[in-house]
Amino acid sequence: MIAGSTQQAPHATAVRSWLIVVAALIAVMVLVGGATRLTESGLSIVEWKPVTGTLPPLNEAQWAQAFEGYKAIPQYRELNAGMSLAEFKTIFWWEWSHRLLGRVIGAVYLLPFLYFLWRGAFSAELKKRLWLIFALGTLQGAVGWWMVASGLSQRTEVSQYRLAMHLVLALIIFASIVWTLRRMSARPQPVVPPRLKISGVAVLALTFVQIYFGALVAGLRAGRVYNTWPEIDGAFIPSAARLFFEEPWWRNLFDNTLTVQFEHRMTAYALLALAVLHAVDSVRSRAGVAVVGGAWSLVAAITLQAVLGILTLLHQVPIDLALAHQAVAIVVLTLAVLQTERLVARRTEHDRQKLAMPLGQPG
Repeated sequence: MIAGSTQQAPHATAVRSWLIVVAALIAVMVLVGGATRLTESGLSIVEWKPVTGTLPPLNEAQWAQAFEGYKAIPQYRELNAGMSLAEFKTIFWWEWSHRLLGRVIGAVYLLPFLYFLWRGAFSAELKKRLWLIFALGTLQGAVGWWMVASGLSQRTEVSQYRLAMHLVLALIIFASIVWTLRRMSARPQPVVPPRLKISGVAVLALTFVQIYFGALVAGLRAGRVYNTWPEIDGAFIPSAARLFFEEPWWRNLFDNTLTVQFEHRMTAYALLALAVLHAVDSVRSRAGVAVVGGAWSLVAAITLQAVLGILTLLHQVPIDLALAHQAVAIVVLTLAVLQTERLVARRTEHDRQKLAMPLGQPG
């Protein structure tokens, strides 16, 4: 074990730097994806060509061919009929940039990963984590095309269900990398009561729920309606008849623009309240500077996120405010992951070795 650790140590800084770059690229990818959605550009490329699609149209004939492909889908016929080639190029470049960035992230992840594997830079646990992240990244590419395909035949936009899955999976990958980076650093484990760990995990889980609801809002364009606050549809809590008029009732949670926006608002309030309770408890528990600081940083970020969400809603989703709202969501998620990892017990290599000893062997 000592020899393996010695071999891995010289690569530790390089591995960390590599993972930080990948995480940063994923964050940029999420924002470019948000801009692609806000500019209604996501269906401008109607084919999935993982290799040849890397190159954009290079001459007028290729541009005309790409434009004809877009004209064949419902979004063009029902929403953009009469669009000029110049206007098509604008939405094309957003979607092409989004897909190109996905390919770049794949290469930036895979090539150093293979090199570090060859050099023996990973411990057994780290290797498992990174293979899992690679598998999730591969799945994400397939989910992205599955999402686009939902808007090519019968709809004028992609399915909000698939859009939400695409975003959440991207942020699961991002969070996994952030968590892995934290686990690579040896730090003393804070001694905190179990309830503080539970509330930290709850904040992280609720953050993912809120991101999912936010993606549904984006997919349904629900931020462009009910543009008042704190009231929505004339009341703080709309009538049940308006919230649950579709059958079966559960479809309202995903398809009804009023219900989706309402649950996004209520989850935001719940997330902020839970974060404040977690922060107050961390102070009362004397959990240490890192835990207390992490808790209050979360409160500050969630508060900023809520303010940006309200402004985005009141101004009917201008692209600059909407992207700022999405960017701070990534910050909130990052802080929630760091806080949870800080609180959750970790096993050292020595602990794992003891657990692996045969029963009855002294250790």
